[in-house]
Amino acid sequence: MSGTALSIPTTTTLADGTTFPLIGFGTSSMKGVEGARAVESAVRSGYRLIDTAAQYGNEAAVGEGVRASGVDPDEVLVTTKIAGGDQGREAAREGFLGSLRRLGLERTALVLIHWPNPSRGLALETWRALIDLKEEGTALHIGVSNFRPEQLQELIDATGVTPEVNQIQLSPALQRPEAVAFHREHGIVTQAWGPLGGREGLAEQFALRKVARKHGVDPSQVSLRWAIDQDIVVIPKSTNPQRQLDNASLESIALDDEDRSLLASLDLGEESAWDSREHEEW
Repeated sequence: MSGTALSIPTTTTLADGTTFPLIGFGTSSMKGVEGARAVESAVRSGYRLIDTAAQYGNEAAVGEGVRASGVDPDEVLVTTKIAGGDQGREAAREGFLGSLRRLGLERTALVLIHWPNPSRGLALETWRALIDLKEEGTALHIGVSNFRPEQLQELIDATGVTPEVNQIQLSPALQRPEAVAFHREHGIVTQAWGPLGGREGLAEQFALRKVARKHGVDPSQVSLRWAIDQDIVVIPKSTNPQRQLDNASLESIALDDEDRSLLASLDLGEESAWDSREHEEW
């Protein structure tokens, strides 16, 4: 990380011991020139984990932003995801090859199944496709997104291969303790999307603002610190260069037991998270 503006903490909890940034950069809704510039800014600042997806329609912009940053692409860990319409063993392979073309990469650091989409019944075959891609070296690491513990267990039982990452909706407003515990038990890295809890109105909650005032920081920084203290990877997103820096500048924040108790009161419960047994994205 030498020569960058940020010093982003890493965790070695990927199954094979690979170091992995605890703070990455989310890109959903960032498209075109603006999206490419946001990614370029983030990478120049020191982000080394960039999250995208076929479904976001911005892989070309993400790839352009990485190249424009001047940083060696091999140093940037790009994550993409298999869209619901590309599920199935052959379709997932073709979908992933399309992602590589749009990104302008020969391989990605991580590829995930975006949603289980149980009505299609293709999650297992899609997982087998990802196993193939890892064996071939075009995907260095493989995982899933929005899978519940029982959906993860199905993949593990059928293939003997455990996803390395599960990216789920998680923030102080949706703490997902059962999922996090399952991931820890099975050596799966928990990655949080929506770590600032926008849909849940988290930023306006009194308990969060009280902790932020105590530490003299922004509420969003408290939410992110709370997550990475648990070795949960976060992928906040912003097109604002200063906000990008703020989201990854958490070294001065040391949450104590009183803070954690206040933040625990914000959890809305598992039933408030999107349920991947019913919610599907194509």
